[in-house]
Amino acid sequence: MYHTLDLHFQNYEHAIASFLIETDEGPVLIESGPYSTFPSLEKGLSNHGYKVSDVKHVLLSHIHFDHAGAAWAFAEKGAKIYLHPFGHDHMHDPTKLVASATMIYGDQMDTLWGKMEGIPKKNLKVMEHEEVVEIGGHSFKAIHSPGHAKHHIAWQWKDTIFTGDVAGVKIEGGPVVPPCPPPDINIEDWLQSIDLILSKNPNRLVLTHFGEEMNPNIHMQELREILKDWSEWMKVKWEAGMSNDEITPEFMAYTAKQLKDRGVSDHGIKLYEAANPSWMSVAGLVRYWKKKLEN
Repeated sequence: MYHTLDLHFQNYEHAIASFLIETDEGPVLIESGPYSTFPSLEKGLSNHGYKVSDVKHVLLSHIHFDHAGAAWAFAEKGAKIYLHPFGHDHMHDPTKLVASATMIYGDQMDTLWGKMEGIPKKNLKVMEHEEVVEIGGHSFKAIHSPGHAKHHIAWQWKDTIFTGDVAGVKIEGGPVVPPCPPPDINIEDWLQSIDLILSKNPNRLVLTHFGEEMNPNIHMQELREILKDWSEWMKVKWEAGMSNDEITPEFMAYTAKQLKDRGVSDHGIKLYEAANPSWMSVAGLVRYWKKKLEN
């Protein structure tokens, strides 16, 4: 049994989650969320009888702020942080990560993500592909799954895979959509990672944005289709010479219509936008096509 901790990002329910698994060696946390939601995370832990200092193991899917921004606060209390090899240096010294994000978010950085501090190397544990860590009678397997980010891990636990972003965003029963921020989006890698996840025959997928999916094959097929749809849509606009600023309102309208056509309410569309901002996918997919077609 695992527990979903809703982090109430930007005061929205069901936008970002962390996941708590109780073991003989204390609680294991999958995803830390951003530091801006740390009070919600503390409250979620408290609801299950734990303090932050009780968490000695934090498993990260990748180092984007919405998944890993608060990891340092657990490391500060002695926790081991498990992550992809490509994420190690950035979590030890997040200077470049913060500078890059500040260029994107500007004065919204603190409101959205909160601060991010470096983590001592002794608290960082790099996980190789399919490496298993045993904690308190439980086994956690790291599945390297690039596409959304080159430093992405999905975590297999029993018949469950905690998917980070490789299985997309699906909120309150709406359709699945792919988060495509810069700089690492790679459609071919992502499609291969989808196949890799399914080859593990999970009974359930657990999405950071947001919650449980009990039909992995159907879910992943829908993700394949929408990933290709968004990618091809973006290619047409970019090849027509449109700028990101020109593409963004059209893409927001296009994706909002897709959600509405699938029965998502106006409030639901705002939730999707909070978890997966449209303009980020414009930047990521345009960069993908530039790199692909200019090489």
